[in-house]
Amino acid sequence: MSPAVLAPLGKPDKVQELVSKCLQARDMAYCPYSRFPVGAAILTADGAIISGCNVENASYGLTVCAERTAIQRAVVEGHTQFTAIAVTCDIKDRFVGPCGACRQVLMEFGSDWTVYLTKPDGSYKKTSLNELLPLAFSPADLMKN
Repeated sequence: MSPAVLAPLGKPDKVQELVSKCLQARDMAYCPYSRFPVGAAILTADGAIISGCNVENASYGLTVCAERTAIQRAVVEGHTQFTAIAVTCDIKDRFVGPCGACRQVLMEFGSDWTVYLTKPDGSYKKTSLNELLPLAFSPADLMKN
């Protein structure tokens, strides 16, 4: 992973809006079992921002992560091309990335995403999906047969 890029959210722009929406989504998380709220916000290729939060279930395997909730919402709204995602949780002293399953789900929609790992205070580290999931299996691999 590349060195951390920390940026204060001083001026209003799409990144600030994306980070703000992921923080708001985290506040909506349904996580009575883990008490680990996660929020995500996806920037579509046409500039829309779609958010999601984790939704837990007493049958733990049925829990859905924030990133997958956001992807599913975006697809329902007709979006399948994305440029960035911001993800946050309540951990204050380090940046936390999406789980492996979410990284794979994101890869389904392309590898050229910017990923903003966001702390509760709004600071973020900019990375990429390619950095988070190197040598990924993707739809292109299925086309090679």
